[in-house]
Amino acid sequence: MDFNELIKQTRGRRSLLQALGVAAVGISFGGLAACSKEGGKTLANGEEARLNFYNWDTYIGETTLADFEEATGVAVTMDLFDSNDVLFAKFKAGNPGYDVIVPSNDFVERMSKADMLMPLDHSLIPNKKNIDAAYINVEYDLQRKFSMPYTWLALGIGYRKSKVSATPDSWKVLFDSPEYAGRIAWLSEAGDMFRLFGKYLGKSVNELTPADVATIERMMIKQKPNVKKFHEDDGQDLLLKGDVDVVLEYNGDIAQAMVEDDDIDFVIPKEGSQLNSDNLCIPKGAPHPKNAHAFINYILDANVDKHITETILYPTPNAAAKALMPESYKNNPVIFPPADVLAKCEYARFNPELQPLFEEAFTRVRAA
Repeated sequence: MDFNELIKQTRGRRSLLQALGVAAVGISFGGLAACSKEGGKTLANGEEARLNFYNWDTYIGETTLADFEEATGVAVTMDLFDSNDVLFAKFKAGNPGYDVIVPSNDFVERMSKADMLMPLDHSLIPNKKNIDAAYINVEYDLQRKFSMPYTWLALGIGYRKSKVSATPDSWKVLFDSPEYAGRIAWLSEAGDMFRLFGKYLGKSVNELTPADVATIERMMIKQKPNVKKFHEDDGQDLLLKGDVDVVLEYNGDIAQAMVEDDDIDFVIPKEGSQLNSDNLCIPKGAPHPKNAHAFINYILDANVDKHITETILYPTPNAAAKALMPESYKNNPVIFPPADVLAKCEYARFNPELQPLFEEAFTRVRAA
């Protein structure tokens, strides 16, 4: 089965839970308090046969949790969150009972510095060998002390080819031009927006200053009348419906839309962009840490990750799993941008001084 057929079967992450239904194995919508009380079986490792997973919506294979339970006897309860801010807030007062969580790269750094994450025992994760070496020694978690990579994403411009005068290969189109007034959508995440404006200004996403934040705030307020919507990671849907013609969005989301509509395309601007990575971590105080390591190791299995990738259709950092995917996936330049394009992209680092400035300024922009 090729990439196009895969994508037609599962129209992106948001469609998966609809396909599974609320009775899906291992998924809880009522939080940990809603977990089943049956069983209490003890495993050979001395832990109860349970695992509590806190994940993004529709971000797992259709049978992954049930397959893990069949293979190990460990029942998984999965609760859902919709932003890193929600995830962080959940753990500020301590771990409420989760074993594995999926923070993005800058929040891996933020949570590890806040002593919210447990160092991983790599001897219990032999499938680490399947990860592409490029994703091991990353700046936000050197030598993967606290995290294992799950997916990665690149931000860029999704656009409708018939509605643009030329390929919109500069952030100027979104950030500093009235050319597509009323047909533009921005992300609603403050940090991403300020860092990408920084890229447009020739800065590293990790070298902004408070003065830069003030400059960018003024630029945003000037451009805001041209922006139709601040979207919640549904930019591809806005393009498909014809609500906007150019949108700031993730590569995987636009790749999905491109299969449905050949008038849609994606470009990473010539100034470069920001890379994001979602990661598997064990929060400090996890009630089942051995099961958590076993679960992370299971997800990093080549065949398991292949099935996850077939469902969520995002770039995988798992080289062994990628090798099992069809050529139409592996060679898709939207899913896997060329090396010269990626060379101008960066992972964001958590900046405790700037983060509140980003959020306060963006609140003012949205209210302007």
